[in-house]
Amino acid sequence: MSRASIGRYLDFYNGRRPHSSLDGGTPDQAYFNPLPFRAAA
Repeated sequence: MSRASIGRYLDFYNGRRPHSSLDGGTPDQAYFNPLPFRAAA
């Protein structure tokens, strides 16, 4: 497997492939989008 094909796979896996454990989101979405702010009571 070449470096280019590994890079394409990682791009697909992290940026375009939905993950059920992330509620249908991608790892990139989970990492780069902040969680909603919850104020303490």
